[in-house]
Amino acid sequence: MPEPVIVACGRSPIGRAGKGSLVDWRPDDLGAHVLRAVLDQVPALDPSTIEDVLCGCGRPGGESGFNLGRAISLLARIDAPGTTVTRHCGSSLQTTRMAAHAIRAGEGDVFASVGVEAVSRYVNGTSDLPAARNPRLQAANPEGLPELYLAMGLTAENVADQEGVTRDEMDAFAVRSQARAVAAQRDGYFAREIIPVPLAGGRVLDRDDGPRPGTTLEVLAALSPAFREDGRVTAGNSCPLNDGAAAVIVLSDTRAAQLGLQPLARIVATGVSALRPEVMGLGPIEASRQALRRAGLTIQDIDIVEINEAFAAQVIPAARGIGLDPMGEALNPFGGAIALGHPFGMTGARITCTLLNGLRTRDQTLGLETMCVGGGQGMAMVLERLA
Repeated sequence: MPEPVIVACGRSPIGRAGKGSLVDWRPDDLGAHVLRAVLDQVPALDPSTIEDVLCGCGRPGGESGFNLGRAISLLARIDAPGTTVTRHCGSSLQTTRMAAHAIRAGEGDVFASVGVEAVSRYVNGTSDLPAARNPRLQAANPEGLPELYLAMGLTAENVADQEGVTRDEMDAFAVRSQARAVAAQRDGYFAREIIPVPLAGGRVLDRDDGPRPGTTLEVLAALSPAFREDGRVTAGNSCPLNDGAAAVIVLSDTRAAQLGLQPLARIVATGVSALRPEVMGLGPIEASRQALRRAGLTIQDIDIVEINEAFAAQVIPAARGIGLDPMGEALNPFGGAIALGHPFGMTGARITCTLLNGLRTRDQTLGLETMCVGGGQGMAMVLERLA
């Protein structure tokens, strides 16, 4: 059976939505820019041999509509088939998973997994219109069905209540995320995974907008709750809204060998799980257990774990549920989405880039990436570094 391997990956810097550096970039153009740059990392690979461009997007409507994956394929001058997938925050982890599945099934050797989200561009149209919501899945429905459309910040409050996560714990984790991201940015860590993006006036963006030097517990303690008057979740211990794109090139190990390419990593196993939408933040627990079980590993075998930081309220209990110390060195060692940002469709592919960068930087072998997913889901993937 052929094995799926990653031969190249990269991401744009992450811009702040509405006021950041990427507000003028359309999602299709940004995705195509990043994909072409990542393909340039592997000149031995003929782009015309790509069998499908699999694009993950959290809200594929408006400028992200019209089958974004196919648009990116054409704009990148690949002219491969393209499809667009939404699994909210896990969208581009799902597309990488689809590439791995196709390779293991013997139905292809070369795939591009792309993740894109441009929240700044939502003003030009989006999906998920409130008027289109199914009343049977809204609050207080008579059938006892779950509330699918609950605001993500309120789900974080629910997790904090259920798991007993304190405001002090959340703020301390957010300070940790900011401090690690600031240090990593200062030391050039993210430069190794970032694809520079040209801006107006001849400028070039080559660093994330998000990390905030000088973030302290005192600064965060002064912030008011953002989602519930008596709540604990604030703008400071949550991820912001963002723009960005990332790409991962997935080949069969046999095709990589034919081309003389040294793979960066092997996709060992993946997992996806469901849980009640109102506590969706705990999704990484079962998804990670599932992926580890399929890989024949335990959490003690894993060198680096990247959990997407949607909210500190959910990362802390999710880490504990997996068997990790939330403040330990194995978890998000270079910061996470609270500092960097969380462009929904980009995040899966972005975390893959950051995880492989971390394994190379620390000369370690096994990594786990995982995330909660809106609607009550979790996703996870185990990677084995090969170079």
